Amino acid sequence: MSTITTNDLKNGMTLDLDDGLFQVVDFQHVKPGKGHAFVRTSLRNVRAGGTVERTFRSGEKVERATIDKREMNFLYRDGDDYVFMDNETYDQINVTPTTLGSAGNYIVDGSAVILEMYGTEIVGTDLPASVELNISETEPGLQGDRSSGGTKPATLETGLIIQVPLFISPGERVKVDTRSGEYLSRA
Repeated sequence: MSTITTNDLKNGMTLDLDDGLFQVVDFQHVKPGKGHAFVRTSLRNVRAGGTVERTFRSGEKVERATIDKREMNFLYRDGDDYVFMDNETYDQINVTPTTLGSAGNYIVDGSAVILEMYGTEIVGTDLPASVELNISETEPGLQGDRSSGGTKPATLETGLIIQVPLFISPGERVKVDTRSGEYLSRA
């Protein structure tokens, strides 16, 4: 790990602090008229997901964590675990659903996922902005409801339930936003 000063902070940088592993969401250098300069930051806990506000003295040294991003292919489910293969070393690793978080709702067999690793620990996933998934089950839209522009629940092949327009039927492929979990369009 490398040591940097708080003057070198940038958004997205990961820091290894005493409290844990944090990613810089926002920072602001403040030079008051009286007193010493300081850096006000908003930090997201990489493991727990919560956000905290923290103030550092200007020029204070902090440890920068090295996050390795590895592209992996999802192979299959082994019980509750997800089995991924590293594209470079061909090593297989088992990942628990709690480690993946909501990303597990958008991963299907053969899909490529970038896993963010701190040493041997997986601390996050980097999914594309949208994915294409099949509708496994939804109720048919009623004839009179089509003009209202309403929505209905639909179950995707991963088990995620989203709201789709009434004209979507089972077996169709739809594009889903991975950040919000909303229907975008037909694929």
